[in-house]
Amino acid sequence: MDDQRPAPYPVEWEADVVLRDGTTMHVRPIRADDADAIQRFQEGQSERSAYFRFFAPIKRLTDRELARLVTLDHQDRVALVAVRPGTDEDGVEREDVLGVARFDVITDGEAEVAFNIADSVQGKGLASVLLEHVAAAARERGVRRFTAEVLPQNASMLGVFRDAGYEISQHLDDGIVTVGIDLDPTERSRAVMADREHRAEARSMAGLLSARRLLLVGPGRGEQGHDDGTPEALLARRILDAHQNDPGDSELVVLDPPGDVPEGVVHATGWDAVGQVDLALLAVGPDEAVETVRRLAATGARGVVVLSGGYAEVGTDGMERRRELLRVAHAAGMRVVGPVSYGVLTTTPGAALRASLALHPPRPGVVGLFCQSAAAAVTLTATLERRGLGVSSLVSAGHRADVSGNDLMQYWQDDDATEVVCLYLESIGNPRKFSRIARRLSAVKPVVVATAGRSGQVVPPGHAVRATHAPRRLLDELLRQSGVIQAANTHQLMDIAQVLAHQPLPAGSRVGILASSAALAALVAEAAASAGLTVAASSDFLRPHAREEQIAQTVDALYAPGACDAVVVVDVPVVQPRTGAIARAVAEAAARTGRTTVASMLGLHGMPDELTAEAPDGRTVRIPAFSTPEDAVVALGKVVEHTAARVEERGHYVVPDGVDARRARRLVERWAAESDARDLDATEAAELLGCYGIRLWRSVPVRTADEAVAAADELGWPVALKSAAPALRHRNDLGGVRLDIGDADDLRADVARLQAVAQAVLGDEAPELEVQSMAPPGVACVVRSAEDPLFGPMVSFGLAGDAVDLLDDVAHGIPPLTDVDVSALVSTVRAAPRLYGYGGAPPADVDALEDVLARVSVMADDLPELAALELYPVVVAEQGASVLHATVRLRPAGRRADALRRALPG
Repeated sequence: MDDQRPAPYPVEWEADVVLRDGTTMHVRPIRADDADAIQRFQEGQSERSAYFRFFAPIKRLTDRELARLVTLDHQDRVALVAVRPGTDEDGVEREDVLGVARFDVITDGEAEVAFNIADSVQGKGLASVLLEHVAAAARERGVRRFTAEVLPQNASMLGVFRDAGYEISQHLDDGIVTVGIDLDPTERSRAVMADREHRAEARSMAGLLSARRLLLVGPGRGEQGHDDGTPEALLARRILDAHQNDPGDSELVVLDPPGDVPEGVVHATGWDAVGQVDLALLAVGPDEAVETVRRLAATGARGVVVLSGGYAEVGTDGMERRRELLRVAHAAGMRVVGPVSYGVLTTTPGAALRASLALHPPRPGVVGLFCQSAAAAVTLTATLERRGLGVSSLVSAGHRADVSGNDLMQYWQDDDATEVVCLYLESIGNPRKFSRIARRLSAVKPVVVATAGRSGQVVPPGHAVRATHAPRRLLDELLRQSGVIQAANTHQLMDIAQVLAHQPLPAGSRVGILASSAALAALVAEAAASAGLTVAASSDFLRPHAREEQIAQTVDALYAPGACDAVVVVDVPVVQPRTGAIARAVAEAAARTGRTTVASMLGLHGMPDELTAEAPDGRTVRIPAFSTPEDAVVALGKVVEHTAARVEERGHYVVPDGVDARRARRLVERWAAESDARDLDATEAAELLGCYGIRLWRSVPVRTADEAVAAADELGWPVALKSAAPALRHRNDLGGVRLDIGDADDLRADVARLQAVAQAVLGDEAPELEVQSMAPPGVACVVRSAEDPLFGPMVSFGLAGDAVDLLDDVAHGIPPLTDVDVSALVSTVRAAPRLYGYGGAPPADVDALEDVLARVSVMADDLPELAALELYPVVVAEQGASVLHATVRLRPAGRRADALRRALPG
């Protein structure tokens, strides 16, 4: 194999990764010019590590051994290295290798794999990361199984294989353990990867948010020796002003300030004077940023916040600058927040971080808040201040080149200071990863999400997001599957956050209403019904001149045990202002009983002191006050819906029996390689669907009446006759389908009719027709899947018919799906009652239909080459579901955003 011509360098295998300690590293294929780096790597290994790799204490590789290690074809001989920048003894920059993973194909579908990890990074999870990446590369090259020879003493490497979650086997022979690893993903391997990803990314964010010593790199004084008013100078000055106004517990060092340095800030006169720092803030032009980040590597910084712009939003050159910035930062072990970030801050007692442009940071609280653009951060911080809502931490990701909401969700899951997570998203770069992380987080903490666009198709300048052809409603379905609370806008985002941050979750949906008039009580009742709440019989209203004892009696009745699950208080006096008796009585009752309460009272907004009381356990209870009753009810309704969803069974990922994914993979790889796009014929489609346990009913193509009769004799009577033309295939209304044909004479007559229809509609004098056995009668449905560049695999379901198509009555899902998700696909379409016995018809076999959907979802998830699939019709009878026709289109697979390997954006 060594004399084969090398394949093109697979640049798509390059990736930046996060290790177990939260630092980053670059993974890429080995190049021929890596020989010196590989030799240095081997010379630096301990005798023990060298022995574990080569079964001999090799200190230095021969020229022949070295040539073999770096000469690859990227097909049958593949190797990846993990690298970081370093310097030689003369201070010249170079790239150091810290880990190697390689495989060599030994038989069809099987390869021998080996790893070598530098002593300095052992125990940081690099071997596990490299296994994920080399396994993904192997699957792309058709390798389905690894074998490895490992010494029994090498417990750490054996543990890497054992703990990866793949199906493995091992046996000891002549003092060597031979390990076999099945590379097909399993539910456990996916869970292992997700858990390791969670821990690494959470620690990476912890490194940023626990920073104590900050470095601000400014643009200097300008050509005139003073602040010249450039955007970078203004940003640097704002950071200095913010620090002077509220430094928190952060120490700030400034290099190249735009003017005078205020008291309390350390002025470093050069890089040699900077010392060790935890986090850097850049207020420099994009042309200087890369070199600045390169210099930061020596400071030990865990991350860099890029405040200024001039990157992807300005075009191709800016995008290239952004890529280089990320490459240099990740190679040095740093994460990047921004560009165009408002900064990051925390309110941790004794360790409050102030690394943002906010002159007045939010007060301490339990809300973790993530947003993207600096403009959004300004709006949200002002809203927090106005409402009196506090945060545990706030991160503005700007154009989200690296750090994203996914990273922060990973961190907030384990952060005791954060009880509620709020995300304002202007774009989603990796929807499948978002869904996976949010589903996990929302099971333990409420997650509230507002999106700037309803479809994900409108991307702000500077945001690197793949194009999407998905329907607009798919984003809503993604959020529903994720278990998050969807807010219509930032106003509603903060409304919901107020309830979650200061009130207990309601025990149910029964709401009691306390209003200052019957008209207001009726208005609130109508709003409650629209929000999915049930108005309890205990609702009441107060007379305009009610005395304090009357107020107390009414409030006590409303908060009596079992009276309701939540209370809405609305007080809008028309002439004479209240004395505050209602607010006091409600606050005391809510604190005493722990009953979820929201209010809309004239003159009160946010978290007013009038609606604050002390609970029996000493806690301070605050009732959120809203500007309108409708806002209060909508926020409460969202919280009630979330509370109910948390206790509902989320189900398990579907794992249908009788699936032969390995055979399907071999078929698809062969067919997809034959052309850029290919439609499978009926035989091929049946074979592929059969790999997933989906039986496609056979149809026989015919052109004449005699052929049709012969086909019917073969298949068995009665039969259906259909036009094969796409315009007529399913069109009963146009005469393209004839059903339940019981004898040869009727079949001949129907052949003549369909030929006449085809000639009239299509001008085809000898159209192709299809004969098919009659399926049991039932409800005709459509099941589809498609591969989207942004969302990845999508599955959709609807009932067949023009009305359904015209009304877009279709449900969507993003695999992997749980059994609950599959059930929701069927039950949420508006025409679903037809499946459950509508109008006296017998109920259809919904279980059989859900089984088809589950199998399609697994198929779509397994096969990125599956560009489009349509099963139409799927006839669901009283017993069973019959797939009568399938259209399958394949194309070479692109790399999914959420591939089965951990990687940072790049």
